[in-house]
Amino acid sequence: MSLALVAHCDWSIDRQKRWKCVAVCDGSRWIISAPEPVSDTATLLPRLRQRAKIDGATLVGFDFPIGLPEAYGRAIGLSSFREALQTFGTGSFAEWYMVAEHRSQISLHRPFYPMRPGGTQRQHLFDALGVATGADLLRHCERATGERGNACMIFWTLGGNQVGKAAITGWREIIVPNLDEIALWPFDGGIDVLAHPGATIVAETYPGDVYGQIGISPRPLWSKRRQSGRRSISHHLTRWLDARPQVDGTAILDAISDGFGSDRAGEDRFDATVGLFGMLDVVDGYRSDGASDDRVIGQWEGWILGQAGARSEGF
Repeated sequence: MSLALVAHCDWSIDRQKRWKCVAVCDGSRWIISAPEPVSDTATLLPRLRQRAKIDGATLVGFDFPIGLPEAYGRAIGLSSFREALQTFGTGSFAEWYMVAEHRSQISLHRPFYPMRPGGTQRQHLFDALGVATGADLLRHCERATGERGNACMIFWTLGGNQVGKAAITGWREIIVPNLDEIALWPFDGGIDVLAHPGATIVAETYPGDVYGQIGISPRPLWSKRRQSGRRSISHHLTRWLDARPQVDGTAILDAISDGFGSDRAGEDRFDATVGLFGMLDVVDGYRSDGASDDRVIGQWEGWILGQAGARSEGF
């Protein structure tokens, strides 16, 4: 595939905690730069394209959901996730990005809930959206694997593992404004098909999956939020670099050995880097992208780049 640049963005609703790590192709090698702030999202993709040293495609990963549960897609009567992105925020979906403050506000046209805690239940969401259980609001890539439990369903917006508000900001700031100029993996095809010169490919990532892929022990044996915890597993990152002669990680060695700093953004720099490692393993053929060619994935749900392949259940 013809890729000139690969970048991973660790996302947050807090702009100060959005960090990226970038690898530029220089002939036969990937040159990784030290993690840096994402900065202005309106210019992010053009800025990344300008950094490419050769004529090729740009692949950018974001760790917010890119896709919707098929059950919800069927219920709203649209044909695909791409059509939904073009529709949300307009007409009958004008309030789609507005998180419901009360259960009476929840509907198929306003599915995110709740705005804040206090008298809220997940059952309110199930009842309003016409589903029996939370499983109906999980994409297949969000369901439990051998290494982790179920992810949080996209429309529930409370708790430390909620992803709904991140999806809202990511779609509104990155995906929708650039929808006509980007290719969405896997909705628009495989990376090898989409990676033609000048193309910008956007994919969903999940650094938490990459921990296990590169040999990092499951938490709570270490804490991602503590510099000492990140430092304690740094040997896994250096071992990954040592095993990949086509990757030059000289610029990030100090950050790795230091545990990515003592400030509150250290965990974000860490995840930006680990996420990039996972993306490069897919690009360089060490790992499959994980997505099947099933209609559900390509039409509505998408997939997490590099996550183990879709299980047969439900497909």
